[in-house]
Amino acid sequence: MSVTAALVKELREKSGAGMMDCKKALGETGGDMDAAIDWLRTKGLATAAKKSGRVAAEGLVAIAVDGTKGAVIELNAETDFVARNTEFQGFAASLASLALGVADLEALNAADFPGTGRIVSDELTQKIATIGENMALRRMHKIEVSNGVVVPYIHNATAEGLGRIGVMVGLQSDADAATLSALGKQLAMHIAATAPASLSVDELDPEAVNREREVLIEQAKASGKSQEIAEKMVEGRMKKYYQEVVLLEQTSVIDGETRIADVVAKAGKDAGSDIALTEFVRFNLGEGIDREETDFAAEVAAQLA
Repeated sequence: MSVTAALVKELREKSGAGMMDCKKALGETGGDMDAAIDWLRTKGLATAAKKSGRVAAEGLVAIAVDGTKGAVIELNAETDFVARNTEFQGFAASLASLALGVADLEALNAADFPGTGRIVSDELTQKIATIGENMALRRMHKIEVSNGVVVPYIHNATAEGLGRIGVMVGLQSDADAATLSALGKQLAMHIAATAPASLSVDELDPEAVNREREVLIEQAKASGKSQEIAEKMVEGRMKKYYQEVVLLEQTSVIDGETRIADVVAKAGKDAGSDIALTEFVRFNLGEGIDREETDFAAEVAAQLA
């Protein structure tokens, strides 16, 4: 019996195993669906589907840099214990390296994973089966400059290029790489500490800006100010807001007094070449994931009732 795309799709839906594994299972069993499921079960691959509903908010952020381009990925697992697993760490590092050569997360999932004959999404399924926890390749981001450096920084690194908070900074300049790298690390450490929302005021989310402005206006009006006066008061308060959330407007945590835009400008002046901070990215492991809250006391009480 020939192995059709429809059969592979059906087996995938029933087992939760990867596409290439399903194709191989059907080939090994002559297209017999039940036998193919049993084949996958013996390889431990069908068990991955049972784990897919469990929350994966732990794991690792991994960064890889090659010359003037860098990539950061977030690979999630259910527990911090798995994040200390060398197989998991190696997988995360490999994914970051692969991300250097693709455009986005979809392309990364479809990329060939070296030495396996599987694509990344199927290799992830394999890892779920062998390591025993639900996992998710959640996101990736790339930074590239035409001339200059991309500087990586991992806060409290678990291993080389791996940790819970990862930052990359893109610096465009003709200045020497050592100077740029030192500046980039300083900026990246600042970003890790302050988590700015955007690089510049113009890049802030307009909805977030309008929401902040409306809140400040209502606060001013609540104190007895007229609409006109409240709006004038808010402009000064918005400047303070920008200083809190916009990277170039923030005060450096390194010296506690210099604006980041001025830190970059001074570094360029000292180096004898203009330096442009073109882009940054900050991944904080698990941010935005709804974590399950377990009340163990309630569970025990229910069992004893």
